[in-house]
Parts: sequence; C-alpha cells; structure tokens
Amino acid sequence: MASPVPVVRIAPSPTGDPHVGTAYVALFNRCVARRGGGRFLLRIEDTDRTRYDASSEGKIFEALRWLGLTYDEGPDVGGPNGPYRQSERTALYREMAETLLAKGAAYRCFCTEARLEELRATQRAMKLPPGYDGYCRRLTPDEARKHLAEGRPYVVRMIVPKEGETSFTDDLRGVVRFENRTIDDQVLLKSDGFPTYHLANVVDDHAMEVTWVIRAEEWITSTPKHVLLYRAFGWDEPRWTHLPLLRNADKSKISKRKNPTSLIWYRDQGFLPEGLLNFLALMGYSLPDGREKFTLADLEATFDITRVSVTGPVFDLEKLKWLNGEWIRGLSDDDLAARLVAHHVRRAAAPTPEDATHPVLTWMARHPGADAAFASIVRRSAPLVKERIRTLEEYGEIAACFFHDGLPTYPAADLVAKKRTPAESRDALVAVRARVAAAEFRAPALEAALRALADETGWKPGDLFTPVRTAVTGAKISPPLFETMELLGRDTTLARLDHAIAALSA
Repeated sequence: MASPVPVVRIAPSPTGDPHVGTAYVALFNRCVARRGGGRFLLRIEDTDRTRYDASSEGKIFEALRWLGLTYDEGPDVGGPNGPYRQSERTALYREMAETLLAKGAAYRCFCTEARLEELRATQRAMKLPPGYDGYCRRLTPDEARKHLAEGRPYVVRMIVPKEGETSFTDDLRGVVRFENRTIDDQVLLKSDGFPTYHLANVVDDHAMEVTWVIRAEEWITSTPKHVLLYRAFGWDEPRWTHLPLLRNADKSKISKRKNPTSLIWYRDQGFLPEGLLNFLALMGYSLPDGREKFTLADLEATFDITRVSVTGPVFDLEKLKWLNGEWIRGLSDDDLAARLVAHHVRRAAAPTPEDATHPVLTWMARHPGADAAFASIVRRSAPLVKERIRTLEEYGEIAACFFHDGLPTYPAADLVAKKRTPAESRDALVAVRARVAAAEFRAPALEAALRALADETGWKPGDLFTPVRTAVTGAKISPPLFETMELLGRDTTLARLDHAIAALSA
C-alpha cells in the first residue's frame, strides 16, 4: 500500500525572537513535503499567554521568508484548515475536552496551587519523581459535581492507565516504549480555558490533517501522552520522527548563553540564507554524494528522512562562518554588491548603540540620501573583499578604508616596517609617494612601480607594502592594496601618504 501524501507542520510559539532550532525543524519538514508532493503548514502556538510576545509572530514570518522556507498554509497565507493561531481555536479545544470528559478519558482537577506546591515539596524531600498524585482522579461523581456547583476553578487532566506501557514507532529510533506508571495525568485544559500544548497539539494536528509529525527529540517524552490522546479520541496516529537536538560543543542543548539562537541575529550578522540553510541541513544529514555545499533544491530533490543521524549535531559557529564564506565567494560581483547594500540599508534602519563605531553605518548616517554614492562604493569594492569576508557584516571592517571622509587614524608605530626605524620607514614612504604620483593610476602599474622601488632600495616587497597599506587604508589588514589605491583614486591616496609621512616626521 502506498504511503499517504505527507502533510507536515511546524508550530513555533511566539515568545521571543524565532529560534534557529525552528528553522532546523522547518527545513526537514519542508523537505519531506516537497519530496513527497505534500503540504507544509505553519501553525502559531500562542496559548501560553504568560510568555506571549506580540512582536514575535511577525518575526517568525519574517525569518522564514528570509530563509526561503515558504509554507503552503499559515496565518499570513491562509488555507483550508484555519485559523492557524491556537488562540483563535479555543472553542474547539474546550469542545474536545468535554468529549474526553464524556468518554471517561479525562477528569476535572480542583487542586489549588497551594496543594500542588505542597505535593511538589514533599516529592522533592522524599526524592520521588515529580508528578500529579491523582487526588482528584479519585473523587466520586457527587464530590466532583459539588465542587463544580461551588464554582471552584479546575483544570482538565487526562486519565493515564497505571498498568502496562504505551509505545510508538519513530522513524529514526524504532519502537519507543514508556511504562504507563511513569506518565503523568497531564493537564489538558487550564483553568483559564486555554489548552496546554498537549491537547491543542493533538487536536490541531488531527483537524489540519497532519499525517507526519517531525519535531525535535525533546518532545519524545510527550509523545506517549499524545498517543494516548489519539486513542482516546479514536483517531489514527500520525507518523512520528524526532530529530536530534542542536547542541553546543559541550553537548548541551543549544542555548543563547553559549551560541546565538535568534534567526534575526544571524540575518543581521550578514549570514546568507543559503549558507545558514546549508549548514542546518548538515546538522545530522548528508547528501548521498557527500557534498558539503548544496542548495535547498539539491536537498529537497534527494531528501530521505532515514539518513538523518540521531547523534546530537554540534552547532559550530566557526564552521558556519566558513561555509557562509564559501557561499559568498560563489556569488557574482553584482549579486554580492546588491546583498551588501541591502544588508547595510536594513541595519541602518534600526541602529544599535554598538553601531556608533561601525564604519559603514556611520558613513551612511553622515550622508543621508546618498544612496547612489553608497551603492557605487559598494559595487566597486565588493570584488576586492569577496575573498576576505565570511559574512556580509564583515565587509564593514575590511572595507572601512572606503568610508573615511577625512584621513584615517592609527598609531604612528603601525607605519614602521619590521626591522626598520621610523626614519627609514618615513623615507620609504616619501619615495613611495613620488612613484605613486608619477605612475599610471591602475593597480598593475602601481604594483609594478612599487616592486621596482623595493628592488632599487633593497627593501623586501612585503616589508615595504606594510607601511603603505597602513597609510592608505588605516589598517594592517585590508582589501588588495593596489586595487584599493586605484579605487580610492590618486588624490585620496596621495593625501593619505602625505598624512603618514607627517606622522612619522613629528
């Protein structure tokens, strides 16, 4: 019998910046949908009102669009299974909770928070596993009706069998079994009428025709509760796949204390969506041909969920930067320039205090409305930096020399060549200035002129070029020296050499 067309989903919570783990799970869900000719849904799980962040939902849409992880149904694109925000589906959850109560698969729990805290304290003191003790499960129908008539607040809990086990089959882990005595009588409906994750998740997946649940392995312990709910409702279970968690180098779950986790941060730091998606795909997966660099289309065309490794992938920021650099070098000069312009325009629209020393953003602030001039500088300098940057944000540091309105600043000591005195370095720069002033102002001619000067004066070319680089760019590391001089032009280059000569003459 053929497998059903996959219907998959992601269901992030709007509780802050969208998490890189959301993109990781979304990527594999989308690959399954595209590979199988199915549908990929986005659902917003916003029933935790204590942690709800009103701006977060828009950031989720924004981040997924930036990455190219488009979805077939969702709050912002519509679809036949809406609404796609759980806060707009609360009537359905209450109805389903009543269904479970009527079936004898759930019960009302009237325990106060004070009693539950006392229970937790006792369990801690006795070193017992935490969990509800079933007190209200043992209430007689008359007692429950009396509490209800008195208007006592209550939650709805599921009835978990205390004998036997609950199992499910995971694509990556085989049969997973849980003894029922270890499964808590989970709260399904809170006293405020909002569902918990467990009830809403199962009800929505069924209502939205989800056939395959692909999520992070941290939800494995919740799955038996979901299996029991499917059975209580009399619904068919979906297929289950639990992806390995992204981890820090010490194997702990990735967290913002040790690695940036915000997708907005990665965008603002100038990572390409292609690079970040490629890197996330490598977290537990590899193409059959072993390539490390590949596109989303390459991944979708060959994707096989069984190739995912359950070993916790280490989120190595340095490797991400390396891979992102490979993607940058694969761009055309025009494409790179366009992305650099767009990146810095977006950054300039929402500056931070740290941007006060950012060479590109401060230039843009000093020249409002100079969009054409900025684009021109970027377009001409992009080819010079392509081999030297790993992110779009790194452009600002290495290309700073193109954004000085006046003369660059640096310690005079940076102008002194290795094993040379300040006077020797000054005299060398005087000679350099004369050759530069007389040369054709093209990179090959400038290089030939200064290499000839080095031969004539007994300087090693590298030693001679070091103070020249500092004088012209204001930094020891820069784009290619002679191409930079050509782009800056004769007048600017000579003025900067004069400034350096004066600094060594003081």
